[in-house]
This record gives sequence, structure tokens and C-alpha cells, in this order.
Amino acid sequence: MTRKLPASVERWLPASVLALRGYKLDDFWADLLSGITVGLVAIPLAMAFGIASGVTPQAGLYTAVVAGGIISLLGGSRLQIGGPTGAFVVIVAGIVAKFGISGLALVTLMAGMMLAIMAVTGLGSAVKYIPRPVTIGFTNGIALLIASTQIKDFFGLRVEKAPSEFVSRMGALASHFSTLDPLTCGLAAVSLGIVLFWPRVTRRVPGSIVALLTGTLATALFHLNVDTIGSRFGGVPSGFPPFHLPDFHPEHIGPLLSSAFTVALLAAVESLLSAVVADGMSGDKHRSNVELLAQGVANMVTPLFGGIPATGAIARTATNIRSGARSPLSGVFHSLTLLFILLVAAPLARFVPLATLAAVLFVVAYNMGEWREIRTILGLSAADIAVWGATFALTVMADLTVAVEVGIVLAALLYIYRVSQTTTVAPVTEDYIRDGQMHILQDKQIPPYLIVLRIHGPFLFGTTEKLAEATESIATYPPIVALRLRNMTALDATGMHALEVFWERLHKSGRTLLLCGALNQPAELLERSEFIDKLGRQNVLPHIQAALDRAKEVMQDFGGVGSEMAQDFEKSKI
Repeated sequence: MTRKLPASVERWLPASVLALRGYKLDDFWADLLSGITVGLVAIPLAMAFGIASGVTPQAGLYTAVVAGGIISLLGGSRLQIGGPTGAFVVIVAGIVAKFGISGLALVTLMAGMMLAIMAVTGLGSAVKYIPRPVTIGFTNGIALLIASTQIKDFFGLRVEKAPSEFVSRMGALASHFSTLDPLTCGLAAVSLGIVLFWPRVTRRVPGSIVALLTGTLATALFHLNVDTIGSRFGGVPSGFPPFHLPDFHPEHIGPLLSSAFTVALLAAVESLLSAVVADGMSGDKHRSNVELLAQGVANMVTPLFGGIPATGAIARTATNIRSGARSPLSGVFHSLTLLFILLVAAPLARFVPLATLAAVLFVVAYNMGEWREIRTILGLSAADIAVWGATFALTVMADLTVAVEVGIVLAALLYIYRVSQTTTVAPVTEDYIRDGQMHILQDKQIPPYLIVLRIHGPFLFGTTEKLAEATESIATYPPIVALRLRNMTALDATGMHALEVFWERLHKSGRTLLLCGALNQPAELLERSEFIDKLGRQNVLPHIQAALDRAKEVMQDFGGVGSEMAQDFEKSKI
């Protein structure tokens, strides 16, 4: 009989330990194959992120090996893949330019300590207080900056050293555009085409890998006169990631403290967002504090092996799940695959053309940018648009640290304003009493095919997780779910996104969502959103009585299927 561990110990156990309970040989082979697949996907990305960050390509590979292994072994998400990501490219490049590699190592170490403190104290939950306009704003900005740093290598422009500031960089690139190299540009265009169109051929082999192999073979076999990793960096050294104590400068702690906080904040947001995506794809549930602790340990150890900041990588995590991964061991195999490449095939990296890596990063920048969200933001209130615009502009024109700080301050002020607007004073009239009758639940009969949920209070950033937590057992719900908004006093972009995610979960499960009783400000925001068209305007009702009538219509539309669904639900409760 297995002795059960105390709850205080159990809640800190890594997902890797929990996954080994009942682990089978079939699970091992599934994890091995998925780990090798993700490891191959990570090769071009790790090198590209290293180069774009102002360090060497091997720094990106070392990060994927060391941090990726630690995050999988110690993390709280069963299928999360860790490593270098685009979120850090801009801030890392700025730190390296001003403080060198030793400054970057110090920032990464301090950020790791902050993540560990967040985990142990439970402060990691504070990342949910970052509103969606701020998140979208700096994500858009980072994506644009990443793309701008790759223009030089994509077109083969002869620019000695492109300025770090966005406007100056774009001016310098424009003034030197006449130095465009047709061979480099052609190779980059072919690489970009492969990355974009290869998925139409097959999704089993990622387009980035095909582009990397094609570009490298073409450069090596035909001796193409283009910039490569070998010509710029001297290649990638073979062997294990070398252990080295960085030359820390204590006087840099103060000036770099805000940068370390930004890195920690970005790492926390990115890793937990990736873990949520993994949960949605796999049906699992991650543990935030355990995951953040693993992220902290990874970022404290990685600088000792010449690495850069690391976090959960959404694209690689999704690839891991789609490849059939079953446990965190797939992430370990992903790290071992990269280590094998370093030990055996590193000399071949000198032929990798920078134009191909630039093409890969262009696609990464587009995919991470969440550009479709801009239209949603523009449909919100002027205050939400202002918060997004300020964060985006400061990210691009000023500094990511400043952008995040200003965005959060603006969002906090907006939160206070919205909450203050929920207070009203008005006399009770006969019309108010008569209208209220349609909202009362006490005299209504709730049919077995309907469940009524309610949101009470402001549904703003920082509170939206409560909807996901309260609806974890969605599989037990009847065919129709009515969300009663009579007492939801305020709604913002983050709340709107949470409602849309909830609808998507219900829609995938074959259930119908009804919204009823929204007050003035939430009703106006819903009316302006594209979400209403997805939901169906016929499913947005003025009060609970109308929702009951609409639920009856929906079940009649289902016909016999609806009766069976209702009966099956009733049986499941017995």
C-alpha cells in the first residue's frame, strides 16, 4: 500500500514526479518521439532568438538545453516546453548593448530569484492583474521590434551596425536599402515561402526545419556568398554547455533591478499563459506556483552555462502536445535531442544562412503578435484603446520596462474609474419594480436542460479567472448554459476575452451559451464587440425570463436529440 504524502508536500511535487505514477512503456515511446520532434523544431528558433538577442546562436541552444530540461523536470505543467522565446529578445538586446553579457547574466539571475519568490509567496497569481490591453500592447510592440531587427539579414543590407532605437534603426535601414543583396533576398524569400506553405504538404515535419535544412544545404553545396553563422559568429562550438561563473558587478544591481523585474514579469505571464494553453489542449490542470518555481530555478541556473532568460514557449508546447506527448519526460527528451545536436552536428551550423533564420523569425513575430486582437481592442472604450496605444507606442519607441510600468499604472487608474462608475443612487419607482420582476429567479422554474450561472460584481482584469475556476466541471453541465449578468456591474477587455473563452469551451462541447440581464456599461461593450456575432444576437437576452424562453426554443430546435440530451443529463445526476 502506497503511503500518501502530506498535502503540504504533495502540492509542491513537480508534474514529472506525479506523471511517473503508473508510467508505462507506451508512454515512454510517445514521449521520446514527441521530444525528438520538439527538439528539432527548437533548433532554428533557439539559434534565431540567440542572434536576435544580441548574443551568440549557441547561447540560445544552451538555454533550450539547460532551462528546457529544468522546467520539464521541476515544473507544474505536465506538457510545458521551456526555452528562449521572442518575449525577451528586445529587452535582452538592450541589456547586452549597455551592460554586456555579465549584465545579462545578472538580470537573468535576479529575475530567477524574483520568480522563485513569487512562487513561494503565492504572488505569482498577481500576473492575472495585468489587463488584456497592456498584454496585447507590449506583445504587438515586441513582435514589431523583432521583425524590424531581421530586415537587415533578410535583405542582406550592408549596414555596419543598425541603431538600437526603432526609429533610428528604420531610418538607417531605409537609407541603406540600395545595398540589397539579390542572392540573400532570394534565399530569404524561398525560406519564408517554405515556412508558410510547407504545412499544406504535411504538418508532421515543421516548415522551419525544412527551411533550415534547405537553406543550409543550398549554402554549403553551392557555396552561396551569403552571411552565415560561420561568417559572423565563427560557427557553433561542439560539446556540453560550458559551466562558467559570470563576472558579476554589484554596482549594476540597482540600474538593472527594473529590467530584472520586467524579465520576471514577462516570464511569469508567458509561462502561465503557455500552461493554460497546454491545459486547454490536453485537458490537464497545471499548478501555477510549482511552474513559477521551476521557471525561477531555470533562470538562476542558465546564466552559469552561458544562457539567456527562458520561459514557457507556447508554440513548442503546442507542438509537443500535437506530437503525442504524455508526460514531462517529453520535455527532457527535447533537451537531450538538442544536446545531441550540440555534441554531434554543431560544426554543420556554420553553414546556416542568417537570411533563413530571419525568415523564421519573421513568421515567429507575426504569429506572436496577436494582430487580430487589435480590431477587438479598437471596438472597446476609448480608455481601453488609450491603454493599449500607450503600451504599444512605449514598447516600440521607448523601452519595454517603461511600457509595462506605464501600462499597468494606466490600467490601475482605469480600474478605479470603472469601479467608481458602478456606484449609483436613484429612487425606486414603479417601473423599476415592474422591470425587476422579469429578472427574479425565485418564481421561475429552471428546466433540467438548463443551468444558470451568475456573475456578481465587476468582471474586470484580476477577477476573470473566477469564471474558469467555477466552470472546471463543464462536462457535467446540461445542453444549455445561461450566464446571468444582472449583478455584473462592469466589464473590460479582459472580462470580454474570458467570456469568449468560456463560450469557445461550451461550443466545442456542443453546448449553447445564453447571456441575460446585462447592465448599461457591460451591455454597451458587448454590443460593440465581435463576440456577439459569434455567440449570436438571438442568444443575448434582456432578462432571465427571456433566457428561459430562448432555452425552450433551442431545445425544440434540437428536436429528439434535445430530449435525449436532457434525459442523459438527468440520468448522469442520479
